[in-house]
Amino acid sequence: MPIGRDATAVRRRIEAMEHMLEGLITIPGINRKFGLDVILDFVPVAGPTIAAAMGGWMMWEARNLGMTKTHMARMAGNIGIDYLLGLIPWIGAIPDFFFRSNTRNLKMIKRYMDRHHPSTAIVQG
Repeated sequence: MPIGRDATAVRRRIEAMEHMLEGLITIPGINRKFGLDVILDFVPVAGPTIAAAMGGWMMWEARNLGMTKTHMARMAGNIGIDYLLGLIPWIGAIPDFFFRSNTRNLKMIKRYMDRHHPSTAIVQG
């Protein structure tokens, strides 16, 4: 993971964490990805708590970039919904497979960074 407090290093760390939580494994045939967030849901209480803490770390990094309290509240809401869904034993992994709080939060962070830290934007072709 990139080390440093500059916006580019933060962006890379947040993107890497989101990939680990939401896109680590691809299901063949349907080409749908999932990651640790869904896997951890199979560990009662501790799993969703760990996943929420990892999502909270992404939020902490975003706060250090200067994101507004409104953005932070929305991101906390996404993490909270994900956490509550994950607390449902075994079944919680199913809605968590479709509700990707970390991907939603990453999109918010990227929009903020593209506006306030444009040098970090990556042009994809």
